[in-house]
Amino acid sequence: MQHPAASALLVLLAAPAAAAPYDFVPAPHLELNRVYRIDRATGEVGACQYGLQEGTLGVTLCFGPGEGAGAQAPAEYGLVASRHGREGGVFRVNYRSGEISVCYVFEDEVVCTPQAGPSRRRAEGAPPAGAATPRPAAQGGTAPAAPGQRSP
Repeated sequence: MQHPAASALLVLLAAPAAAAPYDFVPAPHLELNRVYRIDRATGEVGACQYGLQEGTLGVTLCFGPGEGAGAQAPAEYGLVASRHGREGGVFRVNYRSGEISVCYVFEDEVVCTPQAGPSRRRAEGAPPAGAATPRPAAQGGTAPAAPGQRSP
């Protein structure tokens, strides 16, 4: 004879836990009390911070998504804070494509740069588009400088 409560408990324990739809990351700036939020499925970014308001304990000021910070193509997104102690923004990363954009609060909204990542050409070892390719000195060019040295 089975107990219905025990069966229900087993079903709950066996079911995979639903992942939370948001991640939160503090701004790396040491004197900024801002936290960024990202929707992990859409990449939409917002931010909130504490603000002083006379006669109250304070207020939570939130900044909605502005240019580039709205929903992106469905993927798996996250936020990464740099270790730069004066940086107020964070990096939005697409874990599926490897693309990255920079997000920060501008005026009264969060804005993000266009997503960028290594192109196929760069992945194959070619220099980035527009990069000068040094020619050997025998062809009228200059050899690249060694690390720590300046080019002539």
